[in-house]
Amino acid sequence: MITLGEISLLTNDVPRLADFYKALLGVDNHSQDPVHQFILEGPVSLTVYNDGSPKNNQNENVTLVFTVDDMDAAYEKVLALGAPVLESPTKRPWGAVNMSFRDPDGNVVYLRSFPQNS
Repeated sequence: MITLGEISLLTNDVPRLADFYKALLGVDNHSQDPVHQFILEGPVSLTVYNDGSPKNNQNENVTLVFTVDDMDAAYEKVLALGAPVLESPTKRPWGAVNMSFRDPDGNVVYLRSFPQNS
């Protein structure tokens, strides 16, 4: 059996990218480590890591998706962080509300919610 244990965002600037995700997710890992930081810990962790190789920040093959309870509040937080919004909150035919934006390294991030009155 193989299980997913970690999603790691490779970056040239760990503190910058980690600070973005800490602000977005409302967490504080009490770290400014320039090489590796755990942002979320659990059965599947989210980390930010600099493996020493240069990054081109043209990531187009993987996205992160986070589920949120309050899309309006999450959207306002993304705007306050200055993240480039690709799509504002939009209701999908199956009832979910999605939005997308880019993190400081250009990774595409989706937020989704599942309103009760879909």
